[in-house]
Amino acid sequence: MSSASGRVFSLIAALSLAGMVVSSVSLYHHYGSSKTTYCDFSQSFNCDLVNRSTYSTVLGVPDALIGIVGYAALLMLATLWRSKKDTPALLLIGSVAGLGFAFYLTYIEAFVLATWCILCLSSLGAIVSITALSSWLVARGMREE
Repeated sequence: MSSASGRVFSLIAALSLAGMVVSSVSLYHHYGSSKTTYCDFSQSFNCDLVNRSTYSTVLGVPDALIGIVGYAALLMLATLWRSKKDTPALLLIGSVAGLGFAFYLTYIEAFVLATWCILCLSSLGAIVSITALSSWLVARGMREE
């Protein structure tokens, strides 16, 4: 593995860890019973409204928990299985799935709830970056074959 690929895997791992942290904070506030003020800037920027809406779960599973599990899988791929040949493709598949879910949630924020969540937008930034970096790894692997 080249040093550039190693740095990209490390960056994916760091972004995955950041995504887990953001998702964990979101999960904590999802189950909170009191109103929080860390993200209550206005009617259009309020994490509580987003995080406790009917759209904050899928089949009873909190979106934030899905995020934690997804980011943990990406973290494991980028660290424990980084030397395996198929890892870049698996990272790309996983990150594209996460990106699709993030885009769905962003659509809900923009067009259904009309309220933004900074935690959600942070997670979106992380998964967009992971997808771009995973794409780079796959493209690099294809050039080297």
